[in-house]
Formats: sequence, C-alpha cells, structure tokens
Amino acid sequence: MSDDRPQLIPRDVLFGNPERVSPTLSPDGTRLGFVAPEDGVLNVWVGPADDPSAARPVTSDRGRGIRMFDFCHDDRTLVYLQDTDGDEDWRLYALDLDTGEAILVTPQTGVTAGVLAHNRWHPTTMLIALNADNPALHDIYRLDLTTREIEKVETNPGYAGWMVDSELAVRGGVAMTEDGGATIYLRNGQSGSDEPWLEIGPDDVTATGVYGFSRDGKVAYLTSSVGVNASRLIRVDLATGEQRVLAEDAEYDVAGVTSHPETLEPQGVTFVKERKEWLHLDPEFGAEVDHLRSQLRGEIGVSRSVRDDRRWVVHDVLSDGPIRYYIYNRDTRELTYLFSHRTELEQYDLAEMEPFSFTARDGLTVHGYLTAPVGLERRDLPAVLNVHGGPWARDTWGYDPEAQWFANRGYVCVQVNFRGSSGYGKAFINAGNKQWGRTMHTDLLDAVEHLVGLGWIDRKRVGIYGGSYGGYAALAGAAFTPDVFRCAVDLVGPSNLLTLLDSIPEYWKPQIALMYSRVGNPETEKDLLWDASPLSRVEDIRIPILVAQGKNDPRVKEAEAEQIVNALVEKGLDHEYLLFEDEGHGMAKPENRERFYAAAEAFLAQHLGGRSAD
Repeated sequence: MSDDRPQLIPRDVLFGNPERVSPTLSPDGTRLGFVAPEDGVLNVWVGPADDPSAARPVTSDRGRGIRMFDFCHDDRTLVYLQDTDGDEDWRLYALDLDTGEAILVTPQTGVTAGVLAHNRWHPTTMLIALNADNPALHDIYRLDLTTREIEKVETNPGYAGWMVDSELAVRGGVAMTEDGGATIYLRNGQSGSDEPWLEIGPDDVTATGVYGFSRDGKVAYLTSSVGVNASRLIRVDLATGEQRVLAEDAEYDVAGVTSHPETLEPQGVTFVKERKEWLHLDPEFGAEVDHLRSQLRGEIGVSRSVRDDRRWVVHDVLSDGPIRYYIYNRDTRELTYLFSHRTELEQYDLAEMEPFSFTARDGLTVHGYLTAPVGLERRDLPAVLNVHGGPWARDTWGYDPEAQWFANRGYVCVQVNFRGSSGYGKAFINAGNKQWGRTMHTDLLDAVEHLVGLGWIDRKRVGIYGGSYGGYAALAGAAFTPDVFRCAVDLVGPSNLLTLLDSIPEYWKPQIALMYSRVGNPETEKDLLWDASPLSRVEDIRIPILVAQGKNDPRVKEAEAEQIVNALVEKGLDHEYLLFEDEGHGMAKPENRERFYAAAEAFLAQHLGGRSAD
C-alpha cells in the first residue's frame, strides 16, 4: 500500500495531560486561573488576568490531579474538589489566594461534598451538600468563607436534589416517586413547609426540572417535556401559576440556558442537533454571540464569571484541532487568544467528525458521528464502534481524542446515539427503557449494517469499544452478537446487571426508582436483567476481549470485571485484563492512560489490522 496516511500521533499527545484547560477569570476580573500540569500532575494555576504567562501553581497535588475549581466572590478564596484514587468521595478545599494556605473544609471519611450555591450577592457564604449523617442523602451546610467554618442548615427529608435561589434561600427539592417519576416540592414562604408543586411522570422525569429562579424569587424557570415530546424552557409566575414558553424545538431538548448574571433572566438557549444551534432571547446578547461565531470556526462556549460582565472567557471547539480559549472584551469587541488545550496537535493532520443518520430496523431514525482516516479511500476500512457511556448521555460534534486516535490508526470511528441517548426528546430516550442488550444494542448493529451497505467499512473487521455503559455494550457485543464483531474492549463496564444495581453508591439510592424504570427492577424483573447481562452468555463468547477496571470505582465495582474475567478464564477464552489499583470510574493518571491505550492499541492492531505506535 502506498502510504498517504498522516504520521502517527503519539499517544501522549492524544491522552497525556492537557497543557492548559478550564481558564476562568476571577469575579473582580484581576486574576486568571486554569488547570495545568506541575511535575506531571494537574494542578490549579493562577496569575494576573492581563499576563497569563506569569501564572504559578497554587495547589500542589501529587496524586490524580485537580480538575474542578472556582473563584469565590470574596475576591480572595479559591475552592476546589478532590477525591482519593477515584473513589468519588469528593472533599472540598478552600484556598486563600493571598496567603496560599489551603484548608480541608470537609474532612469526613466516606462522605461526598458538592457546592450547591455561591454568588455575588453573598460573597462570603457558600452552601454545600454533604451526606455526612445519612450516606444516602445530602444535607445542606453553610460555609463561612471568612472563618472557614461550616454549620448544618437543612436536613434532607428524602430529596434527590435541592433547589436554592440567589438569596441562598432553600426553595424546596425534588423527590423521586416509586414509579420512577418525581415530585417537585416548593417551600411555602409563610408556613416554611415544603409542599408538592409539580408531579412529573416517569416519561418526563429526565428532561423536566427547575433550571433556576428570577433574582426577586417570584419566577421559576423550568425545562419541561410535560405535554410535548422535547423539553422546553418555560417561565412560571409562582404567584399566579401563569406559564409562558420561552424556547422550544419539536425534536430536540433544551441543552443549555445562558442567563444574565445580574437579573438572572434567560438570554439564550442552545439545542444540540447535529451541531449546536443557538436561539437568542435577548437581541443584544444574541448579537454578541453571533459576532463571536463569525470570528471563530467551531462550536463556541461562553463563561461570564466577571461581575461587571464586560469580559468573557470564550472557548472554540473544533473537531479537527485543539480547543482554543480567548478573552472577549465586550467594549472593544476584540478577541484575545489565550492558549489551546494541546498545542502539539497543530503538528498533525486530524480528521473531521461527520454527522450521519440511518433508519433502525423498526423504523426509528438514529443519529451519530463518524471520523474516517485521513489519506485513505473510504472503502472497506476496518472500523471501531465507540459506544458512549451513560447511557443517558450522547455523543456530540467536536474534538474527541479517541475518535482522532482511531482514525489516525486507520479505523473508521463510529459513534452512535442509540435509543436511550439524551437530547432527542422523551420518545427517543424512553424507547431505551429496559432495552439494555436489546433494541439499544440492535441500534448499534444497524449502524454497522448501514456503513457496510455504503461500502465504507469491512464487515469482517469491526471492533466494539467503550467505557461504562459503552463497556457493557462491548461485553454485550462479544456475548450476544459475536459474529458481528472481531474483538471487544471494555473499560469499567458492568457484566451483571443484577450485581450492578445491588451495589450502587448509597447517595444514588434516592434515584433508584428511576434506575429501575430505565434498566429493570431486580425484585420483579430478575430474569430480564440476567438475560441482558453479558455474564449470562459467556458460553457464546468466541472473540477476544480486553477488560480494564479501576479498583476503586464506586459506580461499577471491581466485581463487575472480576466476574466476567473469571468466567473467561474458566472457559479458556481469549482475553486480557488490566486492573488499575489507583483509579476509579475511568483513567485520571496519565501513566495509567498510557498503559491502557497502549494495550488497547496493540490489541486492536492484532485483531483489526490497524496501525500501532511502539
């Protein structure tokens, strides 16, 4: 073969630590923070907003790295979350930017913390959620940023989620119902009690909820699919009950809402179709967004953290290049380039991600994306079906390191938003109810048939790969349809749905009815769940499998991997097993990512014939 293919992209360029990501301006506009490596570990860096090159690390993690941080409105504190070896027991730290001192605010063991609310109107106060007293329920605590002391202010009566307004007042919460629906409780301002306000059926629960409240607290903004197929943005007058639809699409759910940082009124809405589409509710804001889109090439995102709202951080996401970050000055309408997340990618020929769609065997239209190798004729190519996790999530257009990796190694990367994926309206997501290993799986098979029919991929050289639900799909492909796939790669995927549901984290328990409605109830549908478990069909596996697992994974426990691996060993079936002692639900450490992707690359090259780097 004459080699017109681009040079191999090193794995550490694709999967190593980014150079710099998540730039954020402090509320007073004087500082710029971002995440970047220090001695090979991701940490938070902060410097003057007008001189990012002067930034210095303000954290000193030497483990899995820090990825989540934010500036506080006291203009002195930075908070960040960190777990231990992937256990997802998040602890909250508060760092004094003037002294450099960091304090562990939530030191409890086996407790997960989350930030509920913090804003400009209460600059020294933060509300945080902690499941310290009851592992299944998060109570509300008030953190005083001046003293670093916390005190409990609300005990959780059974809510899966809380609602808080801009005055940091608790407005109620969301409780799941036994049928997998939910009830939104709204606090009565006079009695102080929480009263049922909105009943949501199981069909609508995923796409319906309170997005936020107006600044004066008199209006609630809902995203709701009640009475329609796709979720709309609705304004509700809480005194009169009057509702007004602000934004809607017949087929696609509201994906994002941008609100004015002072008035909290929605200014723009996005719908993620093949690409992101904007609907402008405020003409002035819309003109700014359109101006930015005219200056940039990809999908833009806007962060408005500065209190006077005159400078925004803008990111530009391409499918064939690194993510680029800018500062936008609204007064001059000028964009100033900050940096990209991985400059080295500029040296390589990356592939474009292309939307595609097909008709499933029962007539349902299914969408997805493919990324084909650069420099090769699109004819009878090997392919990797890369299945997304969730499964109540979806793939989107943009830079995807795995898609680029597969394409660069000579495979067509196929990503399918199978039924049960989110964003396409409630009929589509509900079509996946209790369809693990069934029509959710046949959608993947139909995608393969569609691309084989176009002549683009070789039916005999298709692998299936994925993480979390995608790992389950890979195991299901090996167990249920081994004639379709040549090999399978499973990263942190469940092999037994009965043990998966029996071992979910305690703080997921308030949502267990939703899990049962989506996946199946182990008390009444044991046979359905076992039949959909790859472990039940180990005898039918006859293709090689690579299994990778994080030992500390709280969602898909180590036992999920051990069960299937032990069965493969007992049956003498071809497999590889990688267990990562210091990881959880995915690979955070770059050395572990290198180990996993090197093994997966060699495995795929052996069985599908693609390229492999040494």
